Amino acid sequence: MKRNIEIDITNLREELIYSLKNTNCVKFGDFILSSGRKSNYYVDIKRAITNPGILKTIAKIIRWYLNEELDENLKIGGIELGSVPIATAVSLETDKDLIIIRKKSKEYGTKSKIEGELKKGDKVILVEDVTTTGRSVMKAVEEIRSIGGNVDKVFVVVDREEGAKENLEKIGVKLIPLVTVDELK
Repeated sequence: MKRNIEIDITNLREELIYSLKNTNCVKFGDFILSSGRKSNYYVDIKRAITNPGILKTIAKIIRWYLNEELDENLKIGGIELGSVPIATAVSLETDKDLIIIRKKSKEYGTKSKIEGELKKGDKVILVEDVTTTGRSVMKAVEEIRSIGGNVDKVFVVVDREEGAKENLEKIGVKLIPLVTVDELK
């Protein structure tokens, strides 16, 4: 059953772009990215995802995209650290369970790389803060799939448009950017 969500997605996207610009998320200079690449700009998304208003906007946009899928049994996944606030906001907005994917196993307790309940056959929607090449997202997809979870979509707040979409397509995952970096310049 499709849920009726009365949201003007264009206005929400414009609000997100304005908010990201207003929080000075894009910095210009000389930076080294997590991929090891050098860049003349940096998307400091942490400035935005610590803001409850921006998180609400992001969650509403993702919920709009997930409209028909909200009736399915799905989980919202976030990769430590940057996308956990985003995944939490989306989980609260959609009333879907949250899972957190660690970059490496804990040294103690269960030594699990995934926090939260994930069973074989569960559908997972991953969220990410910023993508460049998609490397960290691909590792999270591999981890979820190794347990038997299904991932076919990743939502990213800002896509730097430097190969993440193409790299994720190679493993059967569609990247859905809420905003591209060109919209923030």
